[in-house]
Formats: sequence, C-alpha cells, structure tokens
Amino acid sequence: MRRRRTTRAIATAVALGSALVLATGCGVTRGDQSRDLTMLIPNSPGGGYDQTGRAAVAVMDHGDITGGSFEVTNVIGAGGSVAMTRLMNAEGDERTMMTAGLGVVGSLYSFGAPYKLDDATPLAQLIEDQEGVLVPSDSPYETIDDLVKAWKADPGSIVVGGGSSPGGPDHLFPMQLASAVGVEPRDVRYVPYDGGGPLTSALLGNKIDVGFSGVGEFTGQLSSGDLRLLAVSGEDRLKGEGISDSPTLTESGIDLVFTNWRGVFAPPGISDERRDQLIAMLQEMHDTPEWRQALEDNGWIDEFKTGDDFTAFLQEQDQRVATTLEELDLL
Repeated sequence: MRRRRTTRAIATAVALGSALVLATGCGVTRGDQSRDLTMLIPNSPGGGYDQTGRAAVAVMDHGDITGGSFEVTNVIGAGGSVAMTRLMNAEGDERTMMTAGLGVVGSLYSFGAPYKLDDATPLAQLIEDQEGVLVPSDSPYETIDDLVKAWKADPGSIVVGGGSSPGGPDHLFPMQLASAVGVEPRDVRYVPYDGGGPLTSALLGNKIDVGFSGVGEFTGQLSSGDLRLLAVSGEDRLKGEGISDSPTLTESGIDLVFTNWRGVFAPPGISDERRDQLIAMLQEMHDTPEWRQALEDNGWIDEFKTGDDFTAFLQEQDQRVATTLEELDLL
C-alpha cells in the first residue's frame, strides 16, 4: 500500500527538520579514517532510539568491533521522517547506519513519505521494549483502574500524549488500550511529541494527563517520584526503582500485551558484501556481555533478527500500522 499523500509533506518536514538537526559525537578517532562510521538517531537525545543507538555504539566502540570510531548524530523532526529522508538520500554510503523502529513506520505514513523502512537496507532488529502508562506525581489517577474508569466515563476529558507520530508505538498503544477497555479509539485525545524528552516536559508541565512511551526513557523521573507508572504493557513486570511495583495490564484484568521494537538500517544501494559486514558487526555486538548488560539495565527484551526474517517482520509491521491508521480514518 503506497501513501495517498504527496511528497510535499515530507519536503516541508525536511526543510523544517534541517534547522533542528542536533549533532553530537562520541568515540575517539582510531586507525584509518575510512573505517569511521556515523549512527543517525531519528529523535531527540534521551529518547528510545537515542538510548538504543548509543548503547549499541558504546558496545561496538568499547570492543573495537568496527576498527574505527563512531559519530552519533541526532536528526530531529517529523517523528523520524527527516532522519529517514537523510538516510535515503545517502544512497550507496557504506559508512552510515540509523536506528529506527515502529515509530518511524508510523511517521512515514503520517508525513506522506514516498518510501518505507524496507526501502533502505535492513540490517538487524535489536530489541523489543515495553510501553508504560505514565502520570505526573500529583495525578488523581493512582492506579490503572482509576484511569480506565475516568476514561470510560468521559473520554474527551483526558488528554493523552506519546513520543511518536500517529501510527507509532506511543500512538498505537493508547488506541489499542482504549479499544480493550471499551473506549472508542476515535474519541481518544492524542497529542504527539518528538520523543521521550518533550513528552517528559509535557507530563511534568501538566500539559497532558497521561503519557504512553517506553519505560526506559523515564527511569530518572520514576525513581525520583516526579512521575508514576500505572502499568506496563508486556507479559512480565519490569525491575527498577519506581517501576517494579507497577503491574502488567493483564494483571489488572485488561486483555492486552503490547511491545515496541527497534533495529538498525543502512542506506539503500550499498553492496551485498558491505551489508553482510555491517550485519556481522551487529551480531558480534549482540553476543557481548556488555550488550547483555545493556539489555538488563534498560529492561529491553532481546529480539535479534537479520536477513529475510527481519525483512518479513518489517512488512508485517508496516501492515500493522496501515491497518490501525485506516481504522482511525487517518489514511
């Protein structure tokens, strides 16, 4: 299914996003300059893509897996579509990678991009990640049951936010949760933010009532008590201060399990040989004790896949997003 919107929307997003590019480097130059790589991050510092990409880079850098250094560059705008455009425009560049996931799938629809994630060069899925239902510390909602009761009584009175565009995980999750508890998804008042950082500000500033996003992006605010976690979306509870006491949705009697995912992509048009080299680097990273520690520290679920398995998964995810957006009359 191709987009109904023209490329004008993405061109506008690119023009706007180019003024918002934030670049930060990490790593120290070692060896041949031609071995240096760039990791593009399609959202703000501190967001889920940023955490995943920087964790992967840190492990590869520490183990000298690439033989060179990494520059990490946050490319902000249009829910990841600006970064995706930059990746697609880097056709044939064998020294660039980008983290992406379900949120970028949704933003490509929302902003009318003329391509999909698998039009780049898929390398590997790295993780799955649970979503959380978050409220400010002074929220009247003490439990997920409190929220559901108020939501069902007056859906329009509750403003929810997420760190992704329509079609992304932070949008899909509240829509599916609404449906599971008997709230019409079209009645949900959803406000999109460009990553976990802006979403945190919105929650702490009481601009929204409830936030939906990856739990790992809010560990500081949860441990400090500035935010409260009403429930998590996966099959099992998560560990950590301010987190481990939070039930799963299924524990709370809600029939819903939801997970996000993130992976790594290269530009289109690179050689098969280089694609296989980059996949091998990611496989080597995945097999390290340091990566296993990163998974544990962030509460991520290890879901590593490459090749045809990853490509087939991407096609399933694209259809998942398209179906939801059609049901909400957003396509």
